[in-house]
Amino acid sequence: MIRKYLLPALAVLGLGFAVLTVISGSKTIPPAMPFVDPTSPPFRSSVAGTGIVEANTENIAIGTLVPGVISEIYVSVGGKVKSGDMLFRLDDRDLKAQLAVRQAALRVANTNVKVAKASLSDLKNQLTLAERITDRRAISVEELDRRRFAVQIAMAKLAQAKADVVSAKAQVNETAINMDRILVRTPVDGEILQLKIHPGEYAPAGITQTPLVLLGNVEPLNVRVDVDENDAWRVRPGAPAVAYLRGNREISTELKFVRIEPYVIPKKSLTGDSIERVDTRVLQVIYSIEQTGLTVFAGQQMDVYIDATDNAQNK
Repeated sequence: MIRKYLLPALAVLGLGFAVLTVISGSKTIPPAMPFVDPTSPPFRSSVAGTGIVEANTENIAIGTLVPGVISEIYVSVGGKVKSGDMLFRLDDRDLKAQLAVRQAALRVANTNVKVAKASLSDLKNQLTLAERITDRRAISVEELDRRRFAVQIAMAKLAQAKADVVSAKAQVNETAINMDRILVRTPVDGEILQLKIHPGEYAPAGITQTPLVLLGNVEPLNVRVDVDENDAWRVRPGAPAVAYLRGNREISTELKFVRIEPYVIPKKSLTGDSIERVDTRVLQVIYSIEQTGLTVFAGQQMDVYIDATDNAQNK
């Protein structure tokens, strides 16, 4: 009897559960509220773009002309530097030893010049004495010619000794220049934005994926704005602009026009994929952040709106 009604009861319960599941799944889920309210353009007509904060000298990636092991670092992140200040030094023990050898060779070359001068003076004196002899029977013509040739040879040896001094000085100067090349200095006044080296590490020469030192003048900061090529015609030189900090629309600042870089470049697409495909090109417009004391750092993104009211009226 129980088996007779058990299966229909289970079927009814399963059907009811399926109906409830369908009904609950068909409910409209309200959209999630944005964590931060989006920014809105302050102009009646504007061109929007994404801006990257950078130094007004652009971010300068410092490298080294010659590879080597870092022996000393003279700066720290956030430190202020003046043009010509020392940033870091490579190990220079081999160059110091080479400089000592070449300086010794220079001293030897200078001594050889003194010896050659003394020898030339002696031979000239002997030639003068021989030429003053009036009685030609006292000295032969061959002996007189031999002394004249000896003076000429001594003059050539003096010239060679002087040339050796010039060569030795050039070698000393070469080593001194190489020692100066391993002492890396800052090319501009600015601030150390990034420092990716430590004493004892090997510094390769040439272009590196991560700069050894990143610096720039951050007073004031600039904003590099990427404007879509379809809107590039709407941007006019000198147009005012406003930037909002990405993530907080309450932090905003007016911008001062600096320049338009007259070359449209491919837009950087930071998707993280192994193969990047970019179909959009952008015009880069440089603005300066006029407001001081703003909590903005180089490398941050900002939402920028450029005034295009005049273009909208002329259309």
